[in-house]
Amino acid sequence: MSYLSTLTRRGLAEVRMPAALLALLLAAGCVAPSPVAPTPAPATTASTPASAPVAPVAARKPYAVTSPNGTRNDDYYWLRDDTRQSPEVLGYLNAENAYRDAVMAPAADLQARLYDEMVQRLKPDDASVPVLQHGVWRYTRFEEGKEYPIHARRVGSMSAPEQVMLDGNAMAQGHAYFQIGDTQISPDGKLLAYAEDTVGRRQYTLKIKNLETGATLADSVPNVEPNIVWAADSKTLLYVAKDPVTLLSVRVHRHRLGEAPAQDTLIYEEKDPSYYLSLGSSKSEKLLFIQLQSTLQTEVRYAAANDPQLRFKPLLPREAGHEYQADAIGNDFVIRSNWQAPNFRIVRVPIARAADKAAWKDVLPARPDAFIENYALYRDYLAVNERSGGLLKLRARRWDGGRDFVIASDQPSYSMTLVDTPDATRQKLRYVETSLVTPRSTYEYDLVDGQRTLLKAEPVLGGFDVANYRTEFVHATARDGTRVPVSLAYRKDTRLDGSAPLYQYAYGSYGYSTDPVFRSNWVSLLDRGFVVAIAHIRGGQELGRAWYEDGKLLKKMNTFTDFIDCTRWLVAQRYAAPDRVFAAGGSAGGLLMGAVANLAPQDYRGIVAYVPFVDVVTTMLDESIPLTTNEFDEWGNPKQKAYYDYMLGYSPYDNVRAQAYPAMLVVTGLWDSQVQYYEPAKWVARLRATKTDQRPLIFSVDMAAGHGGKSGRYQKYQDTAREYAFILSQLGAAP
Repeated sequence: MSYLSTLTRRGLAEVRMPAALLALLLAAGCVAPSPVAPTPAPATTASTPASAPVAPVAARKPYAVTSPNGTRNDDYYWLRDDTRQSPEVLGYLNAENAYRDAVMAPAADLQARLYDEMVQRLKPDDASVPVLQHGVWRYTRFEEGKEYPIHARRVGSMSAPEQVMLDGNAMAQGHAYFQIGDTQISPDGKLLAYAEDTVGRRQYTLKIKNLETGATLADSVPNVEPNIVWAADSKTLLYVAKDPVTLLSVRVHRHRLGEAPAQDTLIYEEKDPSYYLSLGSSKSEKLLFIQLQSTLQTEVRYAAANDPQLRFKPLLPREAGHEYQADAIGNDFVIRSNWQAPNFRIVRVPIARAADKAAWKDVLPARPDAFIENYALYRDYLAVNERSGGLLKLRARRWDGGRDFVIASDQPSYSMTLVDTPDATRQKLRYVETSLVTPRSTYEYDLVDGQRTLLKAEPVLGGFDVANYRTEFVHATARDGTRVPVSLAYRKDTRLDGSAPLYQYAYGSYGYSTDPVFRSNWVSLLDRGFVVAIAHIRGGQELGRAWYEDGKLLKKMNTFTDFIDCTRWLVAQRYAAPDRVFAAGGSAGGLLMGAVANLAPQDYRGIVAYVPFVDVVTTMLDESIPLTTNEFDEWGNPKQKAYYDYMLGYSPYDNVRAQAYPAMLVVTGLWDSQVQYYEPAKWVARLRATKTDQRPLIFSVDMAAGHGGKSGRYQKYQDTAREYAFILSQLGAAP
């Protein structure tokens, strides 16, 4: 069964700012003159050219942020504009972008070269591996030079004529941002329901296309999640509506073709604002599911797909601390549950007796050394993704217990991801294997005869040869003695003598595990002698549930100190030079970057923070901000003094102090719905006013994107090329 992934807050031509623009911004009051403006300079340069661009300095406007546990002054609160139309705020953000362009101008040629390298590694006409459902093969493909995928299908076989269902390139015309979310074909194969976003704020519009005529129906529902399911009649579908202010997914509606959205029937409404809603269907398509998920507990409701009224009932009573997901095979539910099993177990139970835990029969019992992450159902087999030793592996087991085996890799660090295909009658398991140095390979494993077939090896052009690279899986020692896994990659000709530059990445929140998967853009760093590291720090779930619990709430500091300790261990082991270390992270990983910058600035030459969640206390005090109420069990509720004090101790914005900071690049999107743009804007403003060094502090605001950055296939690499040009510039790299 497939549910929509839960949203989390927090698992991108160079000219100087014209003097006239600076004068205009000063007059408007959105930047203030600074007696000593910070000036960017490569770390290898001792002096600053007289013509260096002047950084915008935000005006200070005292504002009291009140809470039951104290009042704090926020001089930059004025940068919050929920309308995103304030001339003063937009003027300041545009000034930051102009300053970004001016500072990065000397690296323009390097940035262009990096961008060319990255896009030249992409196969221009790449396509996904086709998926078979109801005798129809579905896939996406790209056309050379175009930004968006084409969604297509072929009936009967892949040699049949192609039918283009959606052409993202045509649909994106006139939009600076474009994203197709969920796509669902009706059971009779005649209609396609899909969700599109033209802003980047993840407020999708539901649309329906007639695949026989090519016409888009008049049915259109705004402000929904990209999560749709059809009922069995092919005339009724369910969608999740979003609250227009908080963007919470709290209501499920039923839409019948031809009816106005205002007439859509409310099927379910969740009153507890700590829950997300998502929709799914059983692999047999006989049942529809509503999944309600908070940080710590789950409730699943189900209904027969052929019930005209779609009457949903709970599978289990809601229970504190109980997380689970369900699918169905035959007359049984198959449930992944953490009840009496912190690392989860798989049980099977008759549908009619699901709520009776005494009737549950273990198919795959819980084990302390393996975390069950996902599963898929086949006629004779259960397949699971499980983590052991920090790595994601595959296990398959016959329902009758007659055979149980693990599909393993011979690489020291790798990821094997289960791909759940729609047809449960096919006895072939599909999965993707990859590592930091090996591109994704999609395999099909025959569960009957054990034969493995390569369906696709991800093409990487531009002269890439996997034989030139090596990956390692090592363990750093944290300050409390905990062994923290680290995945490494480097070229085989890189000297590991303490002279190499290091690019260290991590996330470390929500129990999201950062797997060592191949990223073709990292080749541009590896080929320039970098060691690339993923630190599997606490707060993720690489080593099971306890690993997550040790990096959240009142143990969140472990996430930050683990990252720093991994850096110091790698330097001590001579994987990297102490003065050539760069750190990067995004969203909740951006919180990590902010904390690390405050705690250990001397350990990093540069830091890159994408859409960083840095104003933790103020955001978690404001329940009108999207996602806040969903995440009290992740960060804590600062209305409670213990959490307020603890969060205040690490919140990056609240801990900026007068000290030297690394060179920093901070990236955000104006339309970000997960981490509002004003969090990093305020953080940068406070850093500019407080830090004592003259190193670059660049703030890049994409005025037409949200949390995920640019939407186009090639456009995305513009931000990555800028990031790498920024990093290499700190090392004095020539174009």
